[in-house]
Order: sequence, then C-alpha cells, then structure tokens
Amino acid sequence: MPEESPLIQSLRTAVAAAPGDVPLRLHLAELLLAAGLHDPAVAEVAVALQRAPGDVQARALMARAMGASGPDRRGAAPAPGTPPGTPDTPGVPSSDTPGGPPSGTPDAPDGGFDWRAAEDEVGGVVPPRFVEGPLAADGSGRPGEASGWDVDAPGTVRLADVGGMREVKERLEAAFLAPLRNPELRRLYGKSLRGGLLLYGPPGCGKTFIARAVAGELGAAFLSVSVDDVLDMWVGNSERNMHQVFTTARRQAPCVVFLDELDALGGKRSRTGNSGMRNTVNQLLTELDGVDAAANEGVFVLAATNAPWDVDVALRRPGRLDRTLLVLPPDAPAREAILRYHLRDRPIENVDLGRLAKVTDGLSGADLAHVCEAAAETALLDSARSGTVRLIGMKDLLAAAGSVVPSTEPWFATARNVAQFANEGGAYDDLVAYLKKRRKL
Repeated sequence: MPEESPLIQSLRTAVAAAPGDVPLRLHLAELLLAAGLHDPAVAEVAVALQRAPGDVQARALMARAMGASGPDRRGAAPAPGTPPGTPDTPGVPSSDTPGGPPSGTPDAPDGGFDWRAAEDEVGGVVPPRFVEGPLAADGSGRPGEASGWDVDAPGTVRLADVGGMREVKERLEAAFLAPLRNPELRRLYGKSLRGGLLLYGPPGCGKTFIARAVAGELGAAFLSVSVDDVLDMWVGNSERNMHQVFTTARRQAPCVVFLDELDALGGKRSRTGNSGMRNTVNQLLTELDGVDAAANEGVFVLAATNAPWDVDVALRRPGRLDRTLLVLPPDAPAREAILRYHLRDRPIENVDLGRLAKVTDGLSGADLAHVCEAAAETALLDSARSGTVRLIGMKDLLAAAGSVVPSTEPWFATARNVAQFANEGGAYDDLVAYLKKRRKL
C-alpha cells in the first residue's frame, strides 16, 4: 500500500484540529485518491458527506473514489483506519469465486484474508488495564478459582457524556457525587458515605454506562463483577472470590466496584436453602458492612439489576445498598444523543434526528442501536444489489424504527405488578410515579 507523503500527514493534522472544515477534508481526500490511497479517501469523503450531505464536490469525489477502487477491491476488508459504516465495502463477492473470499486485498496474500486489518477493525483500542488475581490465604492459586480480576484504569467517560437523563444525573449528584466532592460540607451536615447505590430498571437502558461515568467523575478505577466471576463449584471458593474482589478494590483505591446482575449475585436467601449461594450472599453482606471502614477508604459500591424485587432484602438495608436509582428508557434528548452516536461514522443523508427521536419514544438504548444497524443494513443491501453506493436516509431509519418492538415492555409488565402489590415502604415510589405518568398503571 502506498505510503502517505509529508503533505498528506500535515493535512491530516490540520483536519484533526478542524474536523468541521469540509473543504479542507475534501482536499485531503483528493490528495489521498491521487496517491492511490483509495480506502482512506473514501473514509474522509464519507465524513464530509455526513457533515454536508448536499455538497456536490463531495458526492462527485465519492463516485470517483468508489470507481477508482475497482471491482476486485469492492469486497476487500476495510483498511484499519476506515471508520465502520463507510460505503467502502458494498459487499459484492469477488469475481474469482462466486460468493467466495475477495482477492486483491493490499495487505494480504493473493486470495487470502487480511487478519491484521480484521483484528484492528474488531478490536479497536484496548484501554490500559492492570490485573489482580484472586489468591488463597497462603498466596497460592487454587483449582477452580477465577483466573484474575480485571480492573479498568480510570476512564474518560463522564456524566456529561450521558445524553439527557437529567433526573438521573441530579439524583446521582445529590445522593452520591456531591458529598464525595465536598468533604468539608459533608462533615458540616453529617452526611455519611456509608452504603452503596443500586441502579435498577429495564434492560438496555445504560445502567453499566452510568456506573462507568460515575467512576470517571470520581477519577476511580472500575472493577466489574458478575455472578460468573464469583461462583465456583469448590466449597468455599465462591466466598473467597467475593472477598478477593473487595481486597483487589482496596489495593487499587480509589475504585468503583460494580456488581452487575445483583439479583443473581445477591438473590434472596430464602430461595437458596442451604446451597453455596447462601454463603456467597452472606460474604457479600460482610464486605458491604465494611465499606466505610478505614481499610475500605476510597472503595465505592454500585450495583445494577433488572429485578430488584429478587434481591435479598438485607442487601438494601441502611449502610449497604441503601440508595436506589431508577434508570428508565432514554428521554427525547437522550434518544437524540444515542442516535447521533450510532450514526456518527455511517454515511447519512437528510436525517432529522429530532423527528426520529420523537417516533422512537419508549425504545431502550439497545433498541435505538438496533434501529441504526437495521437502517444501515437496508442501505448496504440496496447498494450491493444495484452496484451504486446509496446513503442512509430518513426513510430507512423510519422503516427500521417502525419494525422494532420495544424490548422494555415485558419488564414493565412485571414491574407493574410489583408496583401495585409489593411496594412495601415506598421502595418503588419512583416506578409507580413513572407508570402513572405513562398511563401504564
């Protein structure tokens, strides 16, 4: 593959400094095309079309770039620098073998597959991580224990990166973040940091992302734990694993311990009998009781569940996971932000995100991602059949949105019964208020 000249590299720097400058980006694409760098040229033009869909020069340049790619390159693997969703691979099979693998890939042997490009495309950038392994009391590993606890280094995600959800952010600020940021005010008002925060709500609505955003706000490491990480067939190992989770968090403080699917990890002991799961829940209670101790300074516990009614009641007592936060399907500003995110690297034309956000009311974040994926698939198939690249339009997105059934409906069907008949102590008052507002109760 031809190398980039110093002029192209300088232009790349200029475009990175002014990403909204469409003429500058098109000039870079022209030079890339002239240098034989077809895939990077297509990528740059696709971004330009996303910012200026009606630009005549951009459309003409896209046609030239796609024509210059040649029939043998149309099914080739994207170059590592090509953003996903650009009209680089219409999906036409190689002419060598009908339906077979493409030939002529620049960085792969003839007829072979470019594994390096595929790895770059799928893997992306791996964040720095440091690993703490669960060890027995004598320091030796034991058969059947988890191979290690992966602790993510402090990330860059903040609550500002969470689109919309104003009420969720305000509740997080009042119940969790403000006291942590203002230790003097906390002491003045006698605000305790004892206990953790439980996020609950329908699946696919961003509970894990919010937990990572909280860790980013705190500048803390992030340790995500699920039931598969803890449970073990050997007697005593599950409790030991649970203890090692918190031991690791203490060593890496400040650290957010995120307990995912808490209903599986801390289910009601009345349903477990004398199984090993009961002892695991007991161990979790012991660890939570020590969250505000000196040894646990800087360890913050967040948990998420789709079924809070299946969580052991002892886990929600004061000093443990006593703060709850209902995370609902995204509101209109959040839906618009999510749609913009999932369309950012795809070639789109005349898309009204505000209108699209209105017609997708009730969809979860995962549902919205599926809408964008389905619309892109429709445009890709049309392009493959016609041989002409077509941009994703509003018609594609509206059709995809109309075909998606909200994945949250089964959850609300169950939650409605709980809100009506099992709201002891007002634990689900937020849920009741939402259901009444939406006329679901």
